[in-house]
Amino acid sequence: MWLSSRLCRATCSPNGDACYLQHRYASILASRILYCDGDLRRDAEQPNMSDEFLAVHGLIRRQPQAIPGVPASVASLVDHAAATYGSRPALADRRVSYTYEQLRGAVDRAAAALHIAGVRPLDRVASCLPNTSDVVITFLATMRLGAIWVGINTHLAVPEKCFLLADSGASLLVATEQTITSVRPWTAVPAIAVEITDPGSWWRDTDPASRPQGDVDPLAPAAISYTSGTTGSPKGVVHSQHNMLLPGAALLRRDPAALIQGVCLPLTILNMQVLSTVQTMLNGGVIVPMDRIDAVGVAEWIQEFGVQRMYSTPPTVYDLLTRPDIDPASLASLTHLGVGGAKCPEGLRERYREHFGSDFGFGYGLTEAPTSVTGGAADGSAGPLGSSGVEHEQVSVTIRDADGAEVPAGDDGEICVGPTPIGYFANCYSTMLGYWDRPEATQAALRGGVLHTGDVGRFDAEGNLWVLDRRSDLIIRGGANVYPAEVERAVEGLSCVAEIVVVGREHPRLGEEVVGFVLPAAGAAGADLSRAVLAATCEEQLARYKWPVEWYVVEQYPRNAMGKVVKPTLRKWLETGELPEGLQAPVLLPVTGVTA
Repeated sequence: MWLSSRLCRATCSPNGDACYLQHRYASILASRILYCDGDLRRDAEQPNMSDEFLAVHGLIRRQPQAIPGVPASVASLVDHAAATYGSRPALADRRVSYTYEQLRGAVDRAAAALHIAGVRPLDRVASCLPNTSDVVITFLATMRLGAIWVGINTHLAVPEKCFLLADSGASLLVATEQTITSVRPWTAVPAIAVEITDPGSWWRDTDPASRPQGDVDPLAPAAISYTSGTTGSPKGVVHSQHNMLLPGAALLRRDPAALIQGVCLPLTILNMQVLSTVQTMLNGGVIVPMDRIDAVGVAEWIQEFGVQRMYSTPPTVYDLLTRPDIDPASLASLTHLGVGGAKCPEGLRERYREHFGSDFGFGYGLTEAPTSVTGGAADGSAGPLGSSGVEHEQVSVTIRDADGAEVPAGDDGEICVGPTPIGYFANCYSTMLGYWDRPEATQAALRGGVLHTGDVGRFDAEGNLWVLDRRSDLIIRGGANVYPAEVERAVEGLSCVAEIVVVGREHPRLGEEVVGFVLPAAGAAGADLSRAVLAATCEEQLARYKWPVEWYVVEQYPRNAMGKVVKPTLRKWLETGELPEGLQAPVLLPVTGVTA
């Protein structure tokens, strides 16, 4: 049975205690107006992007060249895709599917529902939904209105969700009833409840004609994507609709095939909307939101929907290749695999080649870019093991010293990203507009007109980028720099190792010392793991000052939504012995092996 959605508004209890959400849903059929204990609409439309709005929120105006061959905005992409691909399948999950024409109708109805709920241009619409068709439709509807989309991962703790709602100044929350209920005591943001088992119920009965018409400014702020917070409180990275289109336009030139694209990583991550929703709509493929991220569940989705392209993280790919309960035949349709979000163990690519007879793509990217800016080799191959490939066509990636000057190939420095001045996409690339409400951080990251990533790397003579480490993860041992990634790269090729993480620990004389954490390989190979094997490998490949003084075995690492290991959690455990609930304490690796 189709259920009506409910518009929820927070009100305060009479005694001034914590706020709570009261539910009320009503429709005035004649005017198609939703209200909730009063009209949430404002009398006047919020104006388009202005210098004042940018200045208030610590952002920088960008004026890139138009992207050739694609619509100017994600909002207009909805019309373009419907006109170009029509009755071809566009979006499908296990409950519902849409053609491109039907998707446009769904997006327009959802945009009308958001508008009736009070959303205006540049308002922040927070979406906290699992991977379903509705999270895609909510994103596109927000783009249609020229509002600003804020993705909130469903797995975040309640205080973390409330921080993002407050920090972004969200005007509306689109989420499940469970999420809305969980944040009631702490937030007054109005909300639309989405019933996952009844796709589209919150927008289905809305008149699409009530959606505001008119062009959307493609250079205005359009999304806030919060960094994982591995180095402190999350920062909101702001991108325009123009920024979201460019990565897909570049891929369209490299690989125009219309593929079935499965999305196992959360679509509340902006990079996944860019790499999956926007990219797939540009080439007329099918978006398949997958509600499982574990390897067994992912394999089931791949087999059921014939998924051809997918982006995933190294741990998931490792499990797909090694778990005995996954039939390799279930992955036969997967011809285009991109791996990122975390460092890629060298042995993983070898395993993949043995398994599938082909290679997967691996590159370097970050939320601030957005998505990847390097990948593959100049000849189209996967590139050397351990490298992140060559720069993409639409960007210029440089290595710079502390003064901002470019350094030659072979020298280490900070990885910086800016527009390429030549070629098909000359001056089309735009950096992020900045960090939301953090002007100092914005100025520091975008000084000199390029994005300063904070990552350390170098280019080789063939133009391949080698990422050495995050500057914040650098270990300074007795005055000598130790890049954790360099130590990790030396060890991760061992067959007994699934994944290796290296961090620094405070030392009274040296300042810091090197400590390693290792996840053993599955099956018999992992049984060969020993301190002696690790030590011998380090002795063979690394200077003595880089050797870890201790090794710990872990059952699992603390990870963020993109699969990256949260190193500060490991450093804190070394200092205090504290770990998040659900994580087993690492075990010191003795000389003779894992279980001795």
